[in-house]
Amino acid sequence: MQINRILPVFIVIFLFACSSQKTVWTNEESTGTSNPIILKPNKPDSERQDTIKRFNDDQSFARTEILWDEWGVPHIYARNNDELFYAFGWAQMKSHANTILKLYGTSRGRAAEYWGAKFIDNDLMVHTIGFPKLSGKWYSMQSPEFQAYIDHFVKGMNDYVNANPGVIQEKNKVVLPIERNDVLGHALFVLYSRFVGGGDLQQVPRWEETGSNTYAVGPKRSASGHAMLVMNPHLPWFDEWLFTEGHFNAPGVHIYGATLVGLPTLGIAFNEHLGWSHTNNTIDNADLYELILRDGGYVVDGAVRAFEQGKMGIKIKQDDGNVVIKDFPRLVSPDHGPVLKQEGARALAIKMPGFDRPYGMVQWWRMGNAKSLSEFKMALKEVQIPFFNIMYADKEGNIFYMFNGQVPQRQVGDWRHWQGLVDGSKSENLWSKVHDYRDLPKTENPPSGYLQNANDPPWTSTFPRTLHPEDYPAYMAPVTMTFRPQRAARMMDEDGSITFDELINYKTSTRIEMADRLLDDLYAAVSVHGSKTSREAMLVLNKWDRHANKDSRGMYLFYSWAHAMGPWNREIYKEQWSLEKARSTPDGLANPAQAVQTLEEVVRQFKEANIPLDIPWGEVYRIKYGDYDLPGNGADGSVGIFRVAWTNGREEDGKYYISGGDSWQGVIEFGDQVRAKVLMSYGSSSEKNSPHYGDQLQLFSNREMRDCYFYRKDVIKHVKKTEVLDLTTKM
Repeated sequence: MQINRILPVFIVIFLFACSSQKTVWTNEESTGTSNPIILKPNKPDSERQDTIKRFNDDQSFARTEILWDEWGVPHIYARNNDELFYAFGWAQMKSHANTILKLYGTSRGRAAEYWGAKFIDNDLMVHTIGFPKLSGKWYSMQSPEFQAYIDHFVKGMNDYVNANPGVIQEKNKVVLPIERNDVLGHALFVLYSRFVGGGDLQQVPRWEETGSNTYAVGPKRSASGHAMLVMNPHLPWFDEWLFTEGHFNAPGVHIYGATLVGLPTLGIAFNEHLGWSHTNNTIDNADLYELILRDGGYVVDGAVRAFEQGKMGIKIKQDDGNVVIKDFPRLVSPDHGPVLKQEGARALAIKMPGFDRPYGMVQWWRMGNAKSLSEFKMALKEVQIPFFNIMYADKEGNIFYMFNGQVPQRQVGDWRHWQGLVDGSKSENLWSKVHDYRDLPKTENPPSGYLQNANDPPWTSTFPRTLHPEDYPAYMAPVTMTFRPQRAARMMDEDGSITFDELINYKTSTRIEMADRLLDDLYAAVSVHGSKTSREAMLVLNKWDRHANKDSRGMYLFYSWAHAMGPWNREIYKEQWSLEKARSTPDGLANPAQAVQTLEEVVRQFKEANIPLDIPWGEVYRIKYGDYDLPGNGADGSVGIFRVAWTNGREEDGKYYISGGDSWQGVIEFGDQVRAKVLMSYGSSSEKNSPHYGDQLQLFSNREMRDCYFYRKDVIKHVKKTEVLDLTTKM
């Protein structure tokens, strides 16, 4: 039976965190999730006192101000946490006002009411899963301190709009004012509809092609003896997937990083002691159940159980501007979750974990304020964050990786059993609990001296391997390693003493792993099966540098051939992938004659279109964003490239235009002082009239990064505008 999906297809990565000021975290064991996680103050220790004094030497915090640098990055110096959050709300609206209103209107489930019937499916999804009600419940469960942070963030956004009403497009004014529940509602919308439930709802393409990259390099492999960290999420360059960069400073707070637009704190971040990054992990923590309907209920083990029934009134704006209300039924199975679709005697329901764990922001806040690996681990033990690998490095030289997420405790089945539709009529397929922190794969300071993740399962995070699938439930994660993580591991394996500059070069590497596996076999195949046409192509490919740089000649020819063959098609490879040879398989051509035939067809198409076989990659792979039209570099991850930059396919003009990939990027070294290079590929503002809309794309085109102004003395040198926020009467 075919049941149509009711939700649109999206690519996403979701990351967010929280930051504060007065609290010093105590190393208390996890107490579960039945009560709120309270921000518990303690007397500052000597190290934190030194940190505060060092800040006070530079800035008295007598006022709250935003120092905007030449890249449009807000460096916030606040008198206290409340004003810090207020200032970040103000700053986000200055850089992303219309984007934020569009996102909040969508995540409220009122987009059809505001902008018309084309958003009905979105609003149905939001209300079917129950995000609006849940956002209010989650807010009420936060501690008073954290509620205040959210409230001040919202007030900062609204006050910016009130002070600058002309920046808001007429169509977006209907969303105003922003409300406190919009913050948690938007977080729920992105996290659960785009990540936790994304795979089962067929909303997310292959993580191997999109996803993220990250490295942690320990002193053993670092030329300086200092640990280093690479932050490199990949997501689309528009709408809810846009990152925003920020620098948080208040007494006791010094955090730099990025979060998704519309969220109040930094989710990929570093401080003076440590830093972390996230990647999408190979976690299956949601299930799409197929239900058998009978007598108004659903069947489990032959017995009929009752639905929870209700009604959703969706408001829909008509072409004439009037708004009508259309009612839709809402069914929830207590065993399987909300019903997404019914057809005949069958229904689809989705079950996701974590709706009873509302303290993810608090957990990120604790991560951001940790000053040692032990404190950082304490922050993770609640497992409030349902998704994402965690990669960590610190000033003491520790590196750490964790396969984080809320993994259901399942009774039966391996990884494959839980893919696709799950039979909801068998109680053995039902679950109610998730695995504890202690059950999740993690590794610390491995013998290799490095850790990597490029959306591969935990088993291949380092070599020699320290994590083994047989030590965990068979459903925990698949056993595989694609070309991109193999390229990541190879770069580490081949360099025993990595400098900071070399790590930047690896982060921006455009080397194609698939080419290294197949080109020698293709050359041999052409000598046996080829004609003049394919031999001409091999002359180009043999001169090609096997990179996807803007001036690489031969990349377009190889890319066209590789995709004609199918990078994910197991049948094209002579030797299949195996865990025993994880870094060197798959390898070779299974059918050399067919590979040559495919190459000759590609050459024929090039000639028909009058495309030179050695055309530079940057002439066909472009960056077109606002007024910018630049040569691109990178490619989609399927061909085994670390520099991910994907497109929506070839356009009518024969070119490819990058629409996603490397977004927020950071390389950090934790020495006596933090050293960092960063980049926000598409710039710091999504307002098209801003000078920072796309102003970092030239650096992206050149495979360059910019200096990170982490210390105030460096910030001061680069200030282009100062905003002093008079909050005496506003807080």
